[in-house]
Amino acid sequence: MRLDKYLNDILNLGRKDLHRIIKAGRVTVNGEVQSSPDHKISEDSDVVCMDGEKIMYRKCFYYMMNKPDGYITAMEDRRQATIADLIPKDVLDQKVFPVGRLDKDTTGLIFLTSDGQFAHRLISPKYSVEKVYHVGFQGDLLDDAETLFQQGIHLDDGTVCLPAKLERVDENKCIVTVTEGKYHQVKRMIAAVGGTVISLHRQEIGGISLDPALDRGEIRQLTDNELCILMTLF
Repeated sequence: MRLDKYLNDILNLGRKDLHRIIKAGRVTVNGEVQSSPDHKISEDSDVVCMDGEKIMYRKCFYYMMNKPDGYITAMEDRRQATIADLIPKDVLDQKVFPVGRLDKDTTGLIFLTSDGQFAHRLISPKYSVEKVYHVGFQGDLLDDAETLFQQGIHLDDGTVCLPAKLERVDENKCIVTVTEGKYHQVKRMIAAVGGTVISLHRQEIGGISLDPALDRGEIRQLTDNELCILMTLF
């Protein structure tokens, strides 16, 4: 693979910018400065660094988004605003899609990827990937709500949820951890123990927390370390 192609797949920069970076001596291959954009490298064995930082080759793309209220988790809808409206065109060109869904009025962490297998495994109950939600609610939760969550909540339509965790923060806030993603699941689980959800925010997936530096509607690529943590879950 050409060096400029390797970098373009990762950085998604224009050709002129990539050539400028390479010719400026900012890129090394196996510890040696490489100033030729058409230098051939192996994406599997060569170590490529830019400005001293190792760049891991990715055949697919992985991002996190801080989803704001008022957007549906879809890439296209004729009637409503979607998260695709918030994604830069160069990222959309990478054919990314959301991993799972958040309700229109739910905020927080969403992963975006072009890797279908990665997405499937993150949302499949088979792999028990934990999703952590911060919940604001009205009403009084049952005294044994934590135990009921641990046992597996029974929803009003007869659906039985997998065991989950409920931690009370104060009288109107709690943290809910689930390993599946049924329709309106957290809202319905809280309703089953006496509360009504008034705010819902996903803070964490698989041990990766939402970057506090991301404003609502912003995205960034997952770091190599974050991606490695997620990949070890499967």
